[in-house]
Amino acid sequence: MVFAQLGRSISRAIQQMSNATIIDEKVLNECLNEITRALLQSDVQFMLVCNMQTNIKKIVNLDDLAAGHNKRKIIQQAIFNELCKMLDPGKPSFTPKEGKATVFMFVGLQGSGKTTTCTKYAYYHQKKGWKPALVCADTFRAGAFDQLKQNATKAKIPFFGSYMESDPVKIAVEGVERFKKENRDLIIVDTSGRHKQEASLFEEMRQVAEATEPDLVIFVMDSSIGQAAFDQAQAFKQSVAVGAVIITKMDGHAKGGGALSAVAVGAVIITKMDGHAKGGGALSAVAATKSPVIFIGIGEHMDEFEVFDVKPFVSRLLGMGDWSGFMDKIHEVVPMEQQPELVQKLLEGNFTLRIMYEQFQNMLKMGPIGQVFSMLPNNFSVELMPKGREKESQAKIKRYMTMMDSMTNEELDSCNPKLINESRMMRIARGCGQQVREVMEMFEEYKRLAKMWKGLKVPNSRNMNPQQMSKLLPPQMLKQIGGLGGLQSLMKQMGSAKDMTGMFGARDK
Repeated sequence: MVFAQLGRSISRAIQQMSNATIIDEKVLNECLNEITRALLQSDVQFMLVCNMQTNIKKIVNLDDLAAGHNKRKIIQQAIFNELCKMLDPGKPSFTPKEGKATVFMFVGLQGSGKTTTCTKYAYYHQKKGWKPALVCADTFRAGAFDQLKQNATKAKIPFFGSYMESDPVKIAVEGVERFKKENRDLIIVDTSGRHKQEASLFEEMRQVAEATEPDLVIFVMDSSIGQAAFDQAQAFKQSVAVGAVIITKMDGHAKGGGALSAVAVGAVIITKMDGHAKGGGALSAVAATKSPVIFIGIGEHMDEFEVFDVKPFVSRLLGMGDWSGFMDKIHEVVPMEQQPELVQKLLEGNFTLRIMYEQFQNMLKMGPIGQVFSMLPNNFSVELMPKGREKESQAKIKRYMTMMDSMTNEELDSCNPKLINESRMMRIARGCGQQVREVMEMFEEYKRLAKMWKGLKVPNSRNMNPQQMSKLLPPQMLKQIGGLGGLQSLMKQMGSAKDMTGMFGARDK
């Protein structure tokens, strides 16, 4: 998970506070001090941390809270809100418009991960229905066109470049014009980089920008350069109108504290946030410059690149999960014709072994298993997938699915755990080639998840009307159900909204 260590530290501080018999000033201070230490150790800017602590103490005035107030809940909500404020500048980032070709120009020093990030950016939008294309205008680095060609071919994205032409401006113009004629709506131009800032680099960028008239210039920056980032970004901005930043190489022990220092840009993408990256410096600088983060990279693979949404991100950071993000992932892998059936199962609140099997199956299609489980609350994921043991957990899920392949339809569709007696367990174990104790372990996991599933209640969700409920459903799913009328009919059949709000991202605020 992104910021795994920071998230665990903050979650531990909140849990210790929640376990206290009485919430007094001492308990509150201990909780906030622990969170402060965690943020500072992750290189979040000192003044931002101090301001956050001050704001929380203003909101949570224990002396003014009357008896009966849920102090734990108020403190947790205040922490959640302040972390959101730190990461949300409150202004939208650039988004391409449908119906016209949008040109993106990627710039940066050589070795910053620019070419790979171009392809990730294109691949993400392609999955969303856009028609991207890649243009290699990097004639300086040997092998640049080969790298872009290889990446684009793997992602099945059209590309353009030349082994013979040495003028990057001619290549950029020809590529952009060709793809406009082919009605490609996102045209991404990858430009040359250098080992250091040189006048020739900036002049080349200026000429390419002047010739292609990009809608957005994205500056790709290596986070490990630290405080040198300020001068570097300023130099680039003086040559071309930088409107967004992508920070790469946030894996390992990169702090990235200077990566966005005082650079007033239009948007930010943070990539390679896997491993034990601190990264707090980059995000605190984002907050200081009021530049929105629009994507985060979570690994090396093409699909390890996701939209940054402040509230779900903070929710995952605090171990609360991100049900809306999890359901979005499910919608990507569940066929449209099966989605109404999935909604009905969620409404019914009955967690069968077949549902567990299907959701395990969907999880394996969603991408990296660690990323998927980070979207689930800690009480859901901590036992099935302990931190740092993703491979073992993935093997365990596949083993459980093999066991369920040896079960009857009656066993898979029953909500009664008592149905699976000792003789049935022995038969299942023989059928899948596992020990009986391993089958028993799988059933214990099922009972635990079934209990969690039924416990996902949201206060007052039974009083929600169809209009309120429709806002929680993805548009495509709502359409498949039959729109508002279909949802109203389905809710009438089921009798109430039950757990649906909890499953689709609504939380008790």
